[in-house]
Amino acid sequence: MSDDPPSDDTLADWLGQPTHSPADSAANALRSVRAGGRPALPKRFYGKAGFAPAEGGFRLTLDGRPANTPAKQPLTVSTEALANAVAVEWEAQVEVIDPAAMPLTRLANTAIDGVAPRFGEVAKDLCAYARTDLVVYRAGDPARLVAAQAAAWDPVLDWAHEALGARFILSEGIRHVDQPERSVEALERAVAAIEGPFRLAAAHTMTTLTGSLLIALSVVHGRLTPEEAWAAAHVDETYQAEVWGRDEEAEARMAGRWAEFEAAARMIALAGTGSA
Repeated sequence: MSDDPPSDDTLADWLGQPTHSPADSAANALRSVRAGGRPALPKRFYGKAGFAPAEGGFRLTLDGRPANTPAKQPLTVSTEALANAVAVEWEAQVEVIDPAAMPLTRLANTAIDGVAPRFGEVAKDLCAYARTDLVVYRAGDPARLVAAQAAAWDPVLDWAHEALGARFILSEGIRHVDQPERSVEALERAVAAIEGPFRLAAAHTMTTLTGSLLIALSVVHGRLTPEEAWAAAHVDETYQAEVWGRDEEAEARMAGRWAEFEAAARMIALAGTGSA
């Protein structure tokens, strides 16, 4: 940890009331432009990250002081287990605070600042995937890819039928196919049953990363592990890598996306089912 004292900007971001002036903000923006448009990562300014009981759950603390989200809302999560996991991310920071290494914290911030105030809109956006789910659009060839998709995706469709009462029509290629309204409504009910902004934010993240609401719901309901779900969502990429070889840049991007997906799955498991 750096011995330098925390800047007013850093304190304003994470530990309470604003302490900087508009002129300070303008100076910080100018420094960012001079640095190539990328803000410098803030130095770690705290000795100990933890959490404490608070209204609505448990709030992240830094050296015992309650922490905020980027929108200056209390960084309070719904369960002690989730609060501990977020605090672990903060404890793992060394010289600087790197948001890229803190996927649970970023997702918690999204849930508090973005999902909680517009819960219904986020749920509606999530439901739109019921009509265009990845697992209903199948390759016509080669046979190996057709078989791989069937092996990964047919069990998801079987589960959706058995657990949710939803049947889906398959399409070859990218030709759009209208799904039965009863099946779409079944998935909408499944989304409506997701409780709380943390779990909804996590389900939304898993869906947008995979293009499949069905795969995300399979994780929410414990039908698939995160690893199984990720593999199912990337059958096509796995096949392409087997045929054409590995692409290091693509694999690096995939690793970053997997970290986001795994964090979302952990949030599903840790956030509980309450409304907080």
